[in-house]
Amino acid sequence: MKVTILQHDIDWCQVDHNLEHLDALTATLPKTDLLLLPEMFATGLNNAAIDIVDAQPRILAWMQQKAKALDAAIVGSIATEDSGRCYNRLHFVRPDGSVTSYDKRHLFAYGGEAENYTAGHKRVIVEWRGVRFLLQVCYDLRYPLWARQRGDYDCILYSANFPISRDTAWRTLIRARAIENQCYVAACNRIGTDQQCEYYGRSAIIHPYGDTIVDCPDKTEWAVSADIDIPFLRHYEAKFPVLEDADPFELRPTPNPSR
Repeated sequence: MKVTILQHDIDWCQVDHNLEHLDALTATLPKTDLLLLPEMFATGLNNAAIDIVDAQPRILAWMQQKAKALDAAIVGSIATEDSGRCYNRLHFVRPDGSVTSYDKRHLFAYGGEAENYTAGHKRVIVEWRGVRFLLQVCYDLRYPLWARQRGDYDCILYSANFPISRDTAWRTLIRARAIENQCYVAACNRIGTDQQCEYYGRSAIIHPYGDTIVDCPDKTEWAVSADIDIPFLRHYEAKFPVLEDADPFELRPTPNPSR
């Protein structure tokens, strides 16, 4: 299984321009099984929500067309209105057009995201071509219990807009999640600037040992790929069964907020 992360710049709320730019960037990609994009890859992270939710249908349609053209799954988040509420919704789109979605659980209240978006409450795992993926978005990275390994996934996907000011946290936590969960981590961050922040990128695919397999240069649009080696992972789990000694825990459901 080959996973590719595409680190790119995003023009603030300019959907058509961003999708055309991604068409150009993906035209030269090597063959892959899965393409991971940054959080809100077609609009940038707009906490007002109302400015960008109308673009959701055409962004999702682009993902479906691109997945078919590349014969690969495509993963990225879109601001989505559903039953009167707005969600930062991560879509896992397959070449046949089918979609599995995850709503970001941990909204970045410090930056105003929680004022206009509703938090998701469902943990979502997708199996694709023999690999099980846990879907996560940006700020979820700081909450290890939400990503806690239960023996039900092989790789965590993080689609993110992590700013330069929290670069140390980004680089540290993507490795921590791989080590503590004995899994691969593919973490795709944007570059460039928006109305609030500047972004380094530093996207990477991390080995279960915590080592960097591949990464992207700082502040540069770049794509890198790595293989998810399931036979190795099963051997590692059997040889060093750390998860058998993990502390028990329980995630209690949180009532749906009013927004």
